[in-house]
Amino acid sequence: MKSVKPQIKRLPVHVAIVPDGNGRWAEKRGLPRLAGHRAGVKQMRSLIEYLDKRQVKYVTLYGFSTENWGRPKEEVEGLFRILMEKIKQDVPKLHRKNIRVRHLGRIGELPDWLQDSIRRAEELTRGNTGLTLSLAFNYGGHIEIVDAVRRIIAEGIPPEKIDEKLFSKYLYTAGIPDVDLLIRTGDEWRLSNFLLWQTAYSEYYFTGVLWPDFTKEDIDKALIAYSQRERRFGAL
Repeated sequence: MKSVKPQIKRLPVHVAIVPDGNGRWAEKRGLPRLAGHRAGVKQMRSLIEYLDKRQVKYVTLYGFSTENWGRPKEEVEGLFRILMEKIKQDVPKLHRKNIRVRHLGRIGELPDWLQDSIRRAEELTRGNTGLTLSLAFNYGGHIEIVDAVRRIIAEGIPPEKIDEKLFSKYLYTAGIPDVDLLIRTGDEWRLSNFLLWQTAYSEYYFTGVLWPDFTKEDIDKALIAYSQRERRFGAL
């Protein structure tokens, strides 16, 4: 029997996801860590498409942090290969669904072949008007803020002209609204240097489900939890 999506009265505009637990998922099964990353990446497209059907307008996925360079070289290189493969396989399908792909982070530090793959995905989908999927790859919240400051200084903007609205235009996420709902899987309760500026008033949803086991039903649980919260943005 076909499952029926639960009715949710208030949906977030921007959902950010920290898809944690791939390595632990693999270790529990006696598999190498890269097998966990492959399992996690495998289901991403269907979950993105599901959020699109839910009429979420922006989804940001944390794929690789600036701190992840400290992992074993073979794991890092494997992650890069997995991302390139998924871009090649999935982006044309996302494009047909009018989904736009953006990259957040320091792209110039990635291998040339991965940079080319990411830029082709961005160019192919640039004109799409549906859900915007942002891939935070080689991303760090601290570095994003530092890079924004450097750009503002380089452009010679007077200090008295700088406010929150202007500063936001210099972040990697320029043109994307702040995060309404942040989901983190894998039973970890921290931001891990992810979208520090953009999550100032986000609602957080933490779950013990490891990312490769995270399903559409789990997304609905997070969306329902969000819809039941009262957002005050500092007001009484």
